[in-house]
Amino acid sequence: MRIGAHQSVAGGLELAIEAAVRDGCESVQIFTRNQNQWKAKPLSPERAARFRDAVSRWGVPRARILVHDSYLINLAARDRALRRRSLAALIDELERCAALGIPQLVMHPGAHVGQGEVLGLARAAEGISAALEATAGASSEPPSILIENTAGQGTNLGYRFEHIRDLLGAITVRERVGVCIDTQHLHAAGYDASTAEGYARTFRELNRVFGLRHVRAFHLNDSKRGLGARVDRHERIGRGHIGTTCFRLLVNDRRFAELPGVLELPPPYPPQLSQLRRLSDGGATPRRRPRARSLPAPRGL
Repeated sequence: MRIGAHQSVAGGLELAIEAAVRDGCESVQIFTRNQNQWKAKPLSPERAARFRDAVSRWGVPRARILVHDSYLINLAARDRALRRRSLAALIDELERCAALGIPQLVMHPGAHVGQGEVLGLARAAEGISAALEATAGASSEPPSILIENTAGQGTNLGYRFEHIRDLLGAITVRERVGVCIDTQHLHAAGYDASTAEGYARTFRELNRVFGLRHVRAFHLNDSKRGLGARVDRHERIGRGHIGTTCFRLLVNDRRFAELPGVLELPPPYPPQLSQLRRLSDGGATPRRRPRARSLPAPRGL
């Protein structure tokens, strides 16, 4: 697995890449806009160029760069106005990814808010399909959406593998859809991968329900709450209810050797990345810290 972290873009998008270089990341996730506001500052060609230049200097494949969408987006909502607003925001997120050359946008399926899971999933699939169709010409290689499994808090969808299966089956632009697996969300939803037996059982079930071939990224988080708590609360690796066995197996799983796996925890990241690398026995690919590349200061980009 190509291990990295979610980096801040405070001060400029390119600064997240500089931070990834300093921390020794092999992958990175960012926000391209304020995730808690509907309005976003337009992404100028100059800002996009600075980011692209930083990525080029970093020298990692773009497939290891993820964007997480706004937490406000809810395509499964009962309220029609909220769905329209969410669709416009998702289209904007995809267009920003295209401008930055980032191939994958991670998103939660949304919350059904009391209307039932079946209708909520159908509305989410309809909205995702519309966003993908609207951005088909955004670039020569338009970005894909990675549906993230959820903890199942409140009326959030995506906490069961069957939800993800149904979404993948209903979205019309299937070649631009994949899955991002969050380990904390798995645990909170009741999938126990904390032991070797549980790890094997969980991924066997995932493969049976919607297929390992759809998994394109991971969020690496331990859990503050116990198995099946249905609460989204991340903890540092090894300090929560999942423990280290799951992560040792995951970073050594040959099936995921080239996939990005990002921490979504408070920095500093180097000690946490080192811990994950110590868990690796080299079973997937040789574990080596990427060579830091010299990037110019922000104003020089």
